[in-house]
Amino acid sequence: MRFDRLAAGAVAVTAATALAPAPALAHGAPTTPISRTAACADGGEKTGSAACEAARKANGRGFGNFDNLRIAGVGGKDRQVVPDGKLCSGGLEPFRGLDLPRDDFPATKVTPGQSLTINYRATIPHAGEFRIFLTKPSYDPTKRLTWDDLGSKPLATVTDPDLDDGAYRLRAKLPERTGRHMLYIVWETSKTPDTYYSCSDLVFPAASVTTAAPAPSAERAKAAKPEPTATATAAPRKTTAPTSEAPVAQLNPVATQKADTGRVTLGHWIVGGALLVGFVAIAWAGTGTFLRRRRENR
Repeated sequence: MRFDRLAAGAVAVTAATALAPAPALAHGAPTTPISRTAACADGGEKTGSAACEAARKANGRGFGNFDNLRIAGVGGKDRQVVPDGKLCSGGLEPFRGLDLPRDDFPATKVTPGQSLTINYRATIPHAGEFRIFLTKPSYDPTKRLTWDDLGSKPLATVTDPDLDDGAYRLRAKLPERTGRHMLYIVWETSKTPDTYYSCSDLVFPAASVTTAAPAPSAERAKAAKPEPTATATAAPRKTTAPTSEAPVAQLNPVATQKADTGRVTLGHWIVGGALLVGFVAIAWAGTGTFLRRRRENR
């Protein structure tokens, strides 16, 4: 009797096990660019970072496995199932610390205009569709992520990509962005009821700052303004031929006279002699006239 009861119980347990839903066989998360789950959750790569420690503290307990952030039965209704402010955790309590609006989560530097290669590690591969979103230019990383931050359309959609060395290789061309942004990936599997969610922090180059030249003040503008060019014809200048290359000494008339009075030249002697001869001739003529008149008067 007892044996019959044990046998019946074993059959019941076996039947219940057979009727239970099979566990999902699709697990994964992005490792490049690194996602918050791949960085901070159990088995993550950057669990010792300050942001990951803060996320664990906010969680109130340990995270679940990094490849197990999934929700069953979503059926494409992501915006209705996952609430705003809880996109990184998918609204799941074991991952709620990932929703913290911090700017020091492990991030990947990227360049706008280039094609981004995404390695989505699949610990248990499965077919499905990947929807890749990027935050809008107005995104504020100091606030919790919302669906409105992602816009209405994905940046790229990839269906059933090939598995290469344990990871799906996805590509998406990055638009113009500056500063910190979020890459949000939704993986809806096609053979299981599960949908996976992940947040990957990206850092674009900072916006370049162009400094405009200050407007010139009235004084500077006046000083910079060129003077008008004179149109009148200048009067011709008088020019004198140089008398000598050596400078001409200024003469003192008085000193010159004094210097000349003490100097007797040949010219002076000739003039003086002529005057003397003339005087003698006059005197001789006068004497002759006087003597002739005297004889006549006798």
